[in-house]
Amino acid sequence: MQVISNPEQMRAQTQQWHRQEDSVAVVPTMGQLHAGHLSLIEIAKTRAKRVVATIFVNPLQFDQAEDLARYPRDLDADLNKLQNLNIDAVFTPQTSDLYPEGLDAAPRIHIPLLEKEFCGRSRPGHFAGVCTVVAKLFNLIAPDIAVFGNKDYQQLLIIRQMVQSLNFKVTILSGDTQREPDGLALSSRNAHLNAEQRALAPQLYQILSEIPSKFQLEQIPALEKSSIQKLEQAGFRCDYFAMRDAAHLQAISLNTTNIVVLAAAWLGSTRLIDNLLFPRP
Repeated sequence: MQVISNPEQMRAQTQQWHRQEDSVAVVPTMGQLHAGHLSLIEIAKTRAKRVVATIFVNPLQFDQAEDLARYPRDLDADLNKLQNLNIDAVFTPQTSDLYPEGLDAAPRIHIPLLEKEFCGRSRPGHFAGVCTVVAKLFNLIAPDIAVFGNKDYQQLLIIRQMVQSLNFKVTILSGDTQREPDGLALSSRNAHLNAEQRALAPQLYQILSEIPSKFQLEQIPALEKSSIQKLEQAGFRCDYFAMRDAAHLQAISLNTTNIVVLAAAWLGSTRLIDNLLFPRP
């Protein structure tokens, strides 16, 4: 497994693979790898001959400097996990490599129809930062396939829209959310939960899981309101809890075939996100 930090070296390596007609898959991450990330890499390995994981804590997608500063990092542990997966390369650029002009001067890619609500409303500029770094990685690596997790569902749809709108020649695949035995979605941010918060955290998914059996089109506002109340009574500070058409995050209609329930809530200083997909009854 090669560990490559220099962008031009990464580009040269993937160009060589393409000359050999080897397919290339990329799994972008910010490190602090867990079983969810590793499951995405396993998907990539089934779909391409060459697999690249990227580890880069992207400052452009953080709206608060303290959140960036406290984001967990352990590159040595991440590399050990990746070594065991027998992938071809890990790309570990520095901020100055990807943003040589500086963060303030860096261009941003916006996807207006999808980035304004939910996490985009709570974290201004977040998705523009995500799209910008993913576009840079796509330009450097030129992957045939890229794999992202369903846990960040809004992000997944935004990246798919960016690929379509900017004519990237890459297929976007997604992997199921990986969970702890009690249902908590795996996340690098779970490390910030104290013992009491960790015991409460699975209730977010439990409340999401109640929705499919209760769903009725005319009851959506009442279901959203009661779910928020349950979260807050349990000790969460709810950011949003909403049901939308899974295809485009617009309001559910008679033409909707699949529904996504999206939720974000705080426990102390830790913001948890989760979602649940289900076919419209």
